[in-house]
Amino acid sequence: MELVIGSVFDNAAVAVPARPAAVLGERSFTYGELSRQANRMGQVLTGLGVVPGDRVVTWSDNNLESVALFVALARTGGVFAPANARLSPEEAVEMVGLARPKLLVVDSGHAEAGQAVADAVGVPLVRLSGTGPGLDLVAEARSASADTLVPSGVGERDAHAVFFTSGSTGKSKGVVLSHRCNWLRSRTPGLLEPRGATVCTFPMFHMGGWTIALQSWQARGLVVFTDRAEADVLINAVQAHQAAYMNCIPAVWRRVLDADRHQDLASLRFATSGTSATPPELLADLKAAFPNAHRRVFYGSTEAGSVTMLDDADMESRPGSCGQVHTGAEVRLDRGELQTRSPFMFDGYFDNPEATAEAFTDDGWFRTGDLAEADDDGFYSIVGRVKDVIRTGGETVSPAEVEGHLADFPGAAEVAVVGIPDDRWGEVVCAVFVLAPGAAMPSTDAVQAHLSDRLARFKHPRRIEAMDAIPRTPATGQVRRRDVLEAILSTGR
Repeated sequence: MELVIGSVFDNAAVAVPARPAAVLGERSFTYGELSRQANRMGQVLTGLGVVPGDRVVTWSDNNLESVALFVALARTGGVFAPANARLSPEEAVEMVGLARPKLLVVDSGHAEAGQAVADAVGVPLVRLSGTGPGLDLVAEARSASADTLVPSGVGERDAHAVFFTSGSTGKSKGVVLSHRCNWLRSRTPGLLEPRGATVCTFPMFHMGGWTIALQSWQARGLVVFTDRAEADVLINAVQAHQAAYMNCIPAVWRRVLDADRHQDLASLRFATSGTSATPPELLADLKAAFPNAHRRVFYGSTEAGSVTMLDDADMESRPGSCGQVHTGAEVRLDRGELQTRSPFMFDGYFDNPEATAEAFTDDGWFRTGDLAEADDDGFYSIVGRVKDVIRTGGETVSPAEVEGHLADFPGAAEVAVVGIPDDRWGEVVCAVFVLAPGAAMPSTDAVQAHLSDRLARFKHPRRIEAMDAIPRTPATGQVRRRDVLEAILSTGR
Protein backbone atom coordinates (compact mmCIF):
# COMPACT_ATOMS: atom_id res chain seq x y z
CA MET A 1 0.00 0.00 0.00
CA GLU A 2 1.26 3.45 -0.93
CA LEU A 3 1.08 5.98 1.91
CA VAL A 4 -0.59 8.78 -0.05
CA ILE A 5 -2.73 11.58 1.35
CA GLY A 6 -5.56 11.02 -1.12
CA SER A 7 -6.23 7.61 0.46
CA VAL A 8 -7.18 9.29 3.76
CA PHE A 9 -10.15 10.94 2.04
CA ASP A 10 -10.92 8.06 -0.33
CA ASN A 11 -11.44 5.66 2.59
CA ALA A 12 -13.44 8.12 4.71
CA ALA A 13 -15.74 8.98 1.78
CA VAL A 14 -16.65 5.29 1.49
CA ALA A 15 -16.83 4.48 5.20
CA VAL A 16 -18.49 7.61 6.64
CA PRO A 17 -19.76 9.72 3.71
CA ALA A 18 -22.37 11.56 5.82
CA ARG A 19 -20.00 12.39 8.68
CA PRO A 20 -18.92 16.07 8.94
CA ALA A 21 -15.29 16.55 7.83
CA ALA A 22 -14.67 20.30 7.81
CA VAL A 23 -16.49 23.38 9.07
CA LEU A 24 -15.80 27.10 8.79
CA GLY A 25 -18.48 29.41 10.14
CA GLU A 26 -21.89 28.36 8.86
CA ARG A 27 -20.52 26.26 5.98
CA SER A 28 -19.43 22.64 6.10
CA PHE A 29 -18.41 19.58 4.09
CA THR A 30 -19.23 15.99 4.92
CA TYR A 31 -16.61 13.46 3.85
CA GLY A 32 -18.80 12.55 0.87
CA GLU A 33 -19.31 16.18 -0.17
CA LEU A 34 -15.61 16.95 0.24
CA SER A 35 -14.70 13.98 -1.93
CA ARG A 36 -17.09 14.97 -4.70
CA GLN A 37 -16.02 18.64 -4.69
CA ALA A 38 -12.36 17.60 -4.77
CA ASN A 39 -13.07 15.38 -7.78
CA ARG A 40 -14.72 18.26 -9.61
CA MET A 41 -11.86 20.62 -8.83
CA GLY A 42 -9.35 17.97 -9.82
CA GLN A 43 -10.86 17.68 -13.28
CA VAL A 44 -10.72 21.45 -13.75
CA LEU A 45 -7.08 21.55 -12.64
CA THR A 46 -6.21 18.72 -15.00
CA GLY A 47 -7.94 20.61 -17.80
CA LEU A 48 -5.77 23.62 -16.98
CA GLY A 49 -2.68 21.50 -17.57
CA VAL A 50 -1.75 20.59 -13.99
CA VAL A 51 0.16 17.30 -14.02
CA PRO A 52 1.77 15.35 -11.17
CA GLY A 53 4.64 17.34 -9.69
CA ASP A 54 3.33 20.76 -10.74
CA ARG A 55 3.21 23.29 -7.93
CA VAL A 56 -0.06 25.15 -7.42
CA VAL A 57 0.49 28.17 -5.18
CA THR A 58 -2.41 29.47 -3.10
CA TRP A 59 -2.54 33.02 -1.70
CA SER A 60 -5.65 33.14 0.36
CA ASP A 61 -7.26 33.57 3.75
CA ASN A 62 -8.90 30.56 5.37
CA ASN A 63 -11.88 29.16 3.46
CA LEU A 64 -13.49 25.78 2.78
CA GLU A 65 -12.67 25.91 -0.92
CA SER A 66 -8.99 25.61 0.03
CA VAL A 67 -9.77 22.36 1.86
CA ALA A 68 -11.33 20.90 -1.30
CA LEU A 69 -8.37 22.16 -3.34
CA PHE A 70 -5.98 20.49 -0.86
CA VAL A 71 -7.73 17.15 -1.43
CA ALA A 72 -7.98 17.64 -5.20
CA LEU A 73 -4.25 18.24 -5.54
CA ALA A 74 -3.44 15.24 -3.33
CA ARG A 75 -5.50 13.03 -5.64
CA THR A 76 -4.25 14.41 -8.95
CA GLY A 77 -0.59 14.63 -7.97
CA GLY A 78 -0.38 18.41 -8.01
CA VAL A 79 1.70 19.94 -5.22
CA PHE A 80 -0.10 22.15 -2.69
CA ALA A 81 2.03 25.27 -2.05
CA PRO A 82 0.34 27.87 0.19
CA ALA A 83 1.86 31.35 0.45
CA ASN A 84 1.42 33.50 3.55
CA ALA A 85 -1.85 35.40 3.14
CA ARG A 86 -0.40 38.43 4.93
CA LEU A 87 2.45 39.03 2.49
CA SER A 88 2.61 42.28 0.60
CA PRO A 89 2.35 41.93 -3.21
CA GLU A 90 6.08 42.56 -3.51
CA GLU A 91 6.84 39.77 -1.05
CA ALA A 92 4.31 37.50 -2.76
CA VAL A 93 6.01 37.91 -6.14
CA GLU A 94 9.25 36.61 -4.66
CA MET A 95 7.61 33.68 -2.89
CA VAL A 96 5.33 32.67 -5.76
CA GLY A 97 8.18 32.94 -8.26
CA LEU A 98 10.34 30.73 -6.07
CA ALA A 99 7.90 27.84 -6.50
CA ARG A 100 7.82 28.09 -10.32
CA PRO A 101 4.10 27.22 -10.18
CA LYS A 102 1.68 26.08 -12.84
CA LEU A 103 -1.09 28.27 -11.39
CA LEU A 104 -1.64 30.94 -8.74
CA VAL A 105 -4.91 30.39 -6.87
CA VAL A 106 -6.38 33.23 -4.78
CA ASP A 107 -9.53 34.08 -2.86
CA SER A 108 -11.59 37.09 -3.85
CA GLY A 109 -9.85 39.24 -1.23
CA HIS A 110 -6.50 38.68 -2.94
CA ALA A 111 -7.80 38.67 -6.50
CA GLU A 112 -6.80 42.19 -7.59
CA ALA A 113 -3.33 42.00 -6.07
CA GLY A 114 -3.12 38.38 -7.19
CA GLN A 115 -3.52 39.36 -10.83
CA ALA A 116 -0.52 41.66 -10.54
CA VAL A 117 1.49 38.92 -8.84
CA ALA A 118 0.47 36.34 -11.46
CA ASP A 119 1.41 38.73 -14.26
CA ALA A 120 4.78 39.42 -12.67
CA VAL A 121 5.51 35.72 -12.30
CA GLY A 122 4.02 34.80 -15.67
CA VAL A 123 1.39 32.25 -14.61
CA PRO A 124 -2.41 32.05 -15.00
CA LEU A 125 -4.58 33.31 -12.13
CA VAL A 126 -7.39 31.16 -10.75
CA ARG A 127 -9.93 32.49 -8.27
CA LEU A 128 -11.40 30.05 -5.74
CA SER A 129 -14.82 31.77 -5.90
CA GLY A 130 -16.43 35.20 -5.56
CA THR A 131 -15.74 38.22 -7.72
CA GLY A 132 -12.59 39.53 -9.35
CA PRO A 133 -10.15 38.63 -12.11
CA GLY A 134 -9.16 35.08 -12.94
CA LEU A 135 -11.04 31.88 -13.74
CA ASP A 136 -13.63 30.95 -11.05
CA LEU A 137 -12.63 27.46 -9.88
CA VAL A 138 -15.87 26.68 -8.02
CA ALA A 139 -18.03 27.85 -10.93
CA GLU A 140 -16.00 25.80 -13.44
CA ALA A 141 -16.18 22.75 -11.15
CA ARG A 142 -19.99 22.73 -11.15
CA SER A 143 -20.10 21.22 -14.63
CA ALA A 144 -17.47 18.55 -13.89
CA SER A 145 -18.32 15.01 -12.80
CA ALA A 146 -18.36 14.42 -9.04
CA ASP A 147 -17.85 10.67 -9.24
CA THR A 148 -14.89 10.22 -11.54
CA LEU A 149 -11.28 11.33 -11.48
CA VAL A 150 -8.55 10.04 -13.74
CA PRO A 151 -5.98 8.25 -11.51
CA SER A 152 -2.76 10.23 -11.32
CA GLY A 153 -0.45 7.39 -10.37
CA VAL A 154 0.93 9.48 -7.50
CA GLY A 155 3.34 7.59 -5.22
CA GLU A 156 4.22 8.02 -1.58
CA ARG A 157 7.65 9.44 -2.37
CA ASP A 158 6.18 12.12 -4.64
CA ALA A 159 5.92 15.69 -3.38
CA HIS A 160 2.62 16.44 -1.67
CA ALA A 161 3.19 19.99 -0.39
CA VAL A 162 5.68 22.83 -0.32
CA PHE A 163 5.60 25.15 2.68
CA PHE A 164 7.59 28.36 2.61
CA THR A 165 9.95 29.44 5.35
CA SER A 166 12.54 32.19 5.67
CA GLY A 167 16.25 31.68 6.06
CA SER A 168 18.88 33.85 7.72
CA THR A 169 19.47 35.71 4.45
CA GLY A 170 15.84 36.80 4.14
CA LYS A 171 15.27 34.64 1.05
CA SER A 172 12.31 32.28 1.24
CA LYS A 173 12.87 28.54 1.01
CA GLY A 174 10.29 25.96 -0.04
CA VAL A 175 10.17 22.96 2.29
CA VAL A 176 9.18 19.91 0.24
CA LEU A 177 7.09 17.29 2.07
CA SER A 178 6.23 14.00 0.41
CA HIS A 179 2.94 12.12 0.69
CA ARG A 180 4.67 9.55 2.90
CA CYS A 181 6.06 12.26 5.16
CA ASN A 182 2.70 13.92 5.78
CA TRP A 183 0.93 10.57 6.10
CA LEU A 184 3.37 9.45 8.82
CA ARG A 185 3.34 12.80 10.62
CA SER A 186 -0.44 12.60 11.00
CA ARG A 187 -1.11 8.87 11.40
CA THR A 188 -0.04 7.98 14.96
CA PRO A 189 -2.05 10.63 16.84
CA GLY A 190 -5.06 9.88 14.66
CA LEU A 191 -5.03 6.25 15.75
CA LEU A 192 -4.10 6.55 19.41
CA GLU A 193 -6.31 9.43 20.49
CA PRO A 194 -10.01 8.97 19.87
CA ARG A 195 -11.24 12.55 19.84
CA GLY A 196 -14.18 14.78 19.20
CA ALA A 197 -13.95 17.82 16.98
CA THR A 198 -10.62 19.58 16.50
CA VAL A 199 -10.51 23.38 16.37
CA CYS A 200 -7.71 24.43 14.02
CA THR A 201 -6.38 27.82 15.10
CA PHE A 202 -3.72 28.13 12.39
CA PRO A 203 -3.96 29.92 9.05
CA MET A 204 -4.06 27.60 6.07
CA PHE A 205 -0.57 28.57 4.90
CA HIS A 206 0.96 26.94 8.00
CA MET A 207 2.24 23.37 7.93
CA GLY A 208 1.13 22.96 11.55
CA GLY A 209 -2.50 23.62 10.71
CA TRP A 210 -2.62 21.00 7.96
CA THR A 211 -0.81 18.44 10.10
CA ILE A 212 -3.33 18.94 12.90
CA ALA A 213 -6.18 18.71 10.40
CA LEU A 214 -4.77 15.52 8.85
CA GLN A 215 -4.47 13.95 12.31
CA SER A 216 -8.19 14.47 12.75
CA TRP A 217 -9.03 13.31 9.22
CA GLN A 218 -6.96 10.16 9.72
CA ALA A 219 -9.34 9.40 12.62
CA ARG A 220 -12.33 10.43 10.44
CA GLY A 221 -13.05 13.33 12.76
CA LEU A 222 -14.29 16.88 12.29
CA VAL A 223 -11.93 19.83 11.77
CA VAL A 224 -13.33 23.23 12.71
CA PHE A 225 -11.44 25.97 10.87
CA THR A 226 -11.65 29.60 11.94
CA ASP A 227 -11.10 32.81 10.01
CA ARG A 228 -8.97 34.42 12.73
CA ALA A 229 -7.32 33.40 15.99
CA GLU A 230 -9.22 35.77 18.27
CA ALA A 231 -10.39 34.64 21.69
CA ASP A 232 -14.14 34.98 21.06
CA VAL A 233 -13.90 33.26 17.67
CA LEU A 234 -12.05 30.27 19.12
CA ILE A 235 -14.24 30.02 22.21
CA ASN A 236 -17.38 30.10 20.04
CA ALA A 237 -15.96 27.38 17.80
CA VAL A 238 -15.14 25.09 20.71
CA GLN A 239 -18.52 25.66 22.33
CA ALA A 240 -20.56 25.25 19.13
CA HIS A 241 -18.98 21.90 18.29
CA GLN A 242 -18.08 20.75 21.83
CA ALA A 243 -14.55 20.37 20.52
CA ALA A 244 -12.13 18.10 22.35
CA TYR A 245 -8.80 19.24 20.85
CA MET A 246 -7.21 22.64 20.33
CA ASN A 247 -3.58 23.57 19.68
CA CYS A 248 -2.60 27.22 20.05
CA ILE A 249 0.71 29.03 19.98
CA PRO A 250 1.50 30.52 23.42
CA ALA A 251 0.37 34.03 22.43
CA VAL A 252 -3.05 32.74 21.34
CA TRP A 253 -3.49 30.61 24.47
CA ARG A 254 -2.78 33.72 26.55
CA ARG A 255 -5.40 35.58 24.53
CA VAL A 256 -7.94 32.84 25.27
CA LEU A 257 -7.08 32.63 28.95
CA ASP A 258 -7.39 36.39 29.36
CA ALA A 259 -10.93 36.31 27.96
CA ASP A 260 -13.85 36.32 30.38
CA ARG A 261 -15.41 33.27 28.72
CA HIS A 262 -12.58 30.76 28.82
CA GLN A 263 -14.68 28.64 31.19
CA ASP A 264 -16.84 27.83 28.15
CA LEU A 265 -14.05 25.52 26.94
CA ALA A 266 -14.95 22.73 29.36
CA SER A 267 -15.28 20.21 26.51
CA LEU A 268 -11.53 20.35 25.74
CA ARG A 269 -9.71 17.09 26.47
CA PHE A 270 -6.42 18.08 24.80
CA ALA A 271 -4.83 21.54 25.15
CA THR A 272 -1.53 21.58 23.29
CA SER A 273 1.04 24.16 22.23
CA GLY A 274 4.37 24.66 20.52
CA THR A 275 6.16 26.59 17.72
CA SER A 276 7.87 28.87 20.27
CA ALA A 277 8.96 28.80 23.89
CA THR A 278 6.01 27.98 26.17
CA PRO A 279 6.39 29.64 29.59
CA PRO A 280 5.77 27.39 32.64
CA GLU A 281 3.38 30.06 33.93
CA LEU A 282 1.19 29.61 30.86
CA LEU A 283 1.14 25.83 31.30
CA ALA A 284 0.09 26.26 34.93
CA ASP A 285 -2.69 28.61 33.87
CA LEU A 286 -3.89 26.05 31.30
CA LYS A 287 -4.13 23.38 34.00
CA ALA A 288 -6.02 25.74 36.30
CA ALA A 289 -8.45 26.74 33.54
CA PHE A 290 -8.95 23.28 32.05
CA PRO A 291 -8.27 20.70 34.79
CA ASN A 292 -9.70 17.86 32.70
CA ALA A 293 -7.63 18.61 29.60
CA HIS A 294 -4.37 16.81 28.83
CA ARG A 295 -1.59 19.30 28.04
CA ARG A 296 1.28 18.72 25.63
CA VAL A 297 4.03 20.92 24.23
CA PHE A 298 5.63 20.01 20.91
CA TYR A 299 9.01 21.17 19.64
CA GLY A 300 9.83 20.80 15.96
CA SER A 301 9.83 22.55 12.61
CA THR A 302 8.33 22.47 9.14
CA GLU A 303 11.36 20.52 7.97
CA ALA A 304 11.46 17.93 10.77
CA GLY A 305 7.91 17.71 12.07
CA SER A 306 7.60 16.97 15.79
CA VAL A 307 11.01 16.32 17.33
CA THR A 308 10.33 16.33 21.08
CA MET A 309 7.22 16.39 23.25
CA LEU A 310 6.69 17.50 26.84
CA ASP A 311 3.79 15.57 28.35
CA ASP A 312 1.36 16.81 30.97
CA ALA A 313 2.77 14.64 33.76
CA ASP A 314 6.26 16.15 33.40
CA MET A 315 5.44 19.86 33.13
CA GLU A 316 5.74 20.80 36.77
CA SER A 317 8.96 18.82 37.36
CA ARG A 318 10.64 19.97 34.12
CA PRO A 319 9.92 23.71 33.82
CA GLY A 320 11.28 25.18 30.61
CA SER A 321 11.92 21.79 28.98
CA CYS A 322 10.65 20.93 25.51
CA GLY A 323 10.38 17.28 26.52
CA GLN A 324 11.68 13.94 25.40
CA VAL A 325 12.20 12.56 21.91
CA HIS A 326 8.91 12.27 20.03
CA THR A 327 7.61 9.00 18.60
CA GLY A 328 9.57 7.94 15.51
CA ALA A 329 12.31 10.58 15.82
CA GLU A 330 15.96 10.40 16.87
CA VAL A 331 17.96 13.29 18.26
CA ARG A 332 21.55 14.01 19.19
CA LEU A 333 23.61 16.97 20.36
CA ASP A 334 26.59 17.93 18.21
CA ARG A 335 28.66 20.73 19.75
CA GLY A 336 25.50 21.85 21.49
CA GLU A 337 23.28 21.90 18.39
CA LEU A 338 20.16 19.73 18.47
CA GLN A 339 20.11 17.49 15.39
CA THR A 340 17.44 15.01 14.37
CA ARG A 341 16.46 12.37 11.83
CA SER A 342 13.24 10.43 11.26
CA PRO A 343 11.13 8.67 8.61
CA PHE A 344 9.04 11.86 8.30
CA MET A 345 11.86 14.26 7.49
CA PHE A 346 11.36 16.75 4.67
CA ASP A 347 12.73 15.99 1.21
CA GLY A 348 14.84 19.11 0.86
CA TYR A 349 14.32 22.71 -0.17
CA PHE A 350 12.67 23.13 -3.54
CA ASP A 351 15.12 23.96 -6.31
CA ASN A 352 17.80 24.80 -3.73
CA PRO A 353 20.36 21.98 -3.44
CA GLU A 354 22.87 24.25 -1.70
CA ALA A 355 20.48 25.05 1.16
CA THR A 356 19.46 21.39 1.37
CA ALA A 357 23.07 20.25 1.66
CA GLU A 358 23.74 22.89 4.31
CA ALA A 359 20.73 21.72 6.35
CA PHE A 360 22.11 18.20 6.80
CA THR A 361 25.29 16.80 8.25
CA ASP A 362 27.47 14.48 6.20
CA ASP A 363 25.92 11.48 7.97
CA GLY A 364 22.33 12.56 7.31
CA TRP A 365 21.18 14.39 10.45
CA PHE A 366 19.08 17.56 10.11
CA ARG A 367 20.60 20.63 11.73
CA THR A 368 17.83 22.39 13.69
CA GLY A 369 19.99 25.44 14.33
CA ASP A 370 18.93 25.35 18.00
CA LEU A 371 21.34 24.98 20.88
CA ALA A 372 20.08 22.54 23.50
CA GLU A 373 20.93 20.75 26.72
CA ALA A 374 19.74 17.35 27.93
CA ASP A 375 19.43 16.00 31.46
CA ASP A 376 20.10 12.44 32.59
CA ASP A 377 16.49 11.41 31.87
CA GLY A 378 16.55 12.58 28.26
CA PHE A 379 14.59 15.82 28.70
CA TYR A 380 15.79 18.52 26.32
CA SER A 381 15.83 22.28 26.83
CA ILE A 382 16.50 24.88 24.13
CA VAL A 383 19.12 27.33 25.41
CA GLY A 384 19.94 29.39 22.32
CA ARG A 385 20.19 29.32 18.57
CA VAL A 386 22.93 28.87 16.05
CA LYS A 387 20.92 30.63 13.38
CA ASP A 388 19.90 34.27 13.41
CA VAL A 389 16.25 33.91 12.45
CA ILE A 390 13.62 35.25 14.85
CA ARG A 391 10.62 33.11 15.78
CA THR A 392 7.72 35.25 16.84
CA GLY A 393 4.19 33.94 17.38
CA GLY A 394 4.85 30.87 15.24
CA GLU A 395 6.26 32.90 12.35
CA THR A 396 9.86 33.04 11.15
CA VAL A 397 11.41 36.46 10.51
CA SER A 398 14.76 37.18 8.90
CA PRO A 399 16.58 40.08 10.63
CA ALA A 400 18.45 40.87 7.41
CA GLU A 401 15.19 41.32 5.50
CA VAL A 402 13.77 43.77 8.05
CA GLU A 403 17.08 45.64 8.19
CA GLY A 404 17.02 46.07 4.42
CA HIS A 405 13.63 47.79 4.55
CA LEU A 406 14.65 50.02 7.47
CA ALA A 407 17.91 51.19 5.89
CA ASP A 408 16.19 54.29 4.47
CA PHE A 409 14.25 55.13 7.62
CA PRO A 410 14.52 58.91 8.20
CA GLY A 411 17.18 59.74 10.77
CA ALA A 412 18.73 56.27 10.82
CA ALA A 413 22.49 56.07 10.34
CA GLU A 414 22.55 52.32 10.98
CA VAL A 415 20.04 49.68 11.98
CA ALA A 416 20.21 46.15 13.35
CA VAL A 417 17.34 43.77 14.06
CA VAL A 418 17.31 41.12 16.78
CA GLY A 419 14.77 38.94 18.57
CA ILE A 420 14.01 39.75 22.20
CA PRO A 421 12.75 36.85 24.38
CA ASP A 422 9.08 37.31 25.22
CA ASP A 423 6.71 35.15 27.29
CA ARG A 424 3.76 35.73 25.00
CA TRP A 425 5.29 35.67 21.50
CA GLY A 426 8.42 33.58 22.08
CA GLU A 427 10.41 36.48 20.69
CA VAL A 428 9.51 39.96 19.52
CA VAL A 429 11.23 41.76 16.65
CA CYS A 430 13.39 44.62 17.95
CA ALA A 431 14.89 47.33 15.72
CA VAL A 432 18.04 48.94 17.08
CA PHE A 433 18.98 52.29 15.54
CA VAL A 434 22.15 54.33 15.46
CA LEU A 435 20.67 57.79 14.99
CA ALA A 436 22.05 60.46 12.70
CA PRO A 437 23.13 63.70 14.43
CA GLY A 438 20.09 65.64 15.58
CA ALA A 439 17.62 62.83 14.79
CA ALA A 440 14.92 62.03 17.33
CA MET A 441 14.30 58.54 18.70
CA PRO A 442 11.65 56.99 16.43
CA SER A 443 8.41 55.62 17.83
CA THR A 444 7.22 52.08 17.27
CA ASP A 445 4.21 53.43 15.35
CA ALA A 446 6.48 55.41 13.02
CA VAL A 447 8.67 52.39 12.29
CA GLN A 448 5.66 50.16 11.65
CA ALA A 449 4.11 52.80 9.37
CA HIS A 450 7.36 52.90 7.39
CA LEU A 451 7.06 49.14 6.82
CA SER A 452 3.29 48.96 6.30
CA ASP A 453 3.45 48.54 2.52
CA ARG A 454 6.74 46.66 2.49
CA LEU A 455 6.55 43.78 4.94
CA ALA A 456 3.87 41.59 6.51
CA ARG A 457 2.80 42.81 9.94
CA PHE A 458 4.35 39.89 11.82
CA LYS A 459 7.76 41.15 10.62
CA HIS A 460 7.23 44.64 12.07
CA PRO A 461 9.31 45.56 15.14
CA ARG A 462 7.35 45.67 18.39
CA ARG A 463 10.27 47.22 20.24
CA ILE A 464 12.65 50.07 19.34
CA GLU A 465 16.06 50.70 20.88
CA ALA A 466 19.02 52.98 20.16
CA MET A 467 22.76 52.39 20.44
CA ASP A 468 25.82 54.54 19.85
CA ALA A 469 27.25 51.91 17.47
CA ILE A 470 26.21 48.52 16.10
CA PRO A 471 28.73 45.76 16.99
CA ARG A 472 30.03 44.22 13.77
CA THR A 473 32.58 41.61 12.72
CA PRO A 474 35.89 43.25 11.69
CA ALA A 475 36.40 41.36 8.45
CA THR A 476 32.92 41.30 6.94
CA GLY A 477 31.00 44.01 8.79
CA GLN A 478 28.21 41.59 9.74
CA VAL A 479 26.05 42.47 12.72
CA ARG A 480 27.09 40.64 15.89
CA ARG A 481 23.51 40.00 16.93
CA ARG A 482 24.33 38.25 20.16
CA ASP A 483 26.32 41.29 21.29
CA VAL A 484 23.43 43.57 20.33
CA LEU A 485 20.97 41.40 22.25
CA GLU A 486 23.15 41.22 25.33
CA ALA A 487 23.58 45.00 25.33
CA ILE A 488 19.80 45.49 25.21
CA LEU A 489 19.07 42.90 27.89
CA SER A 490 21.74 44.34 30.18
CA THR A 491 19.84 47.63 30.37
CA GLY A 492 16.99 45.85 32.13
CA ARG A 493 14.33 47.72 30.18
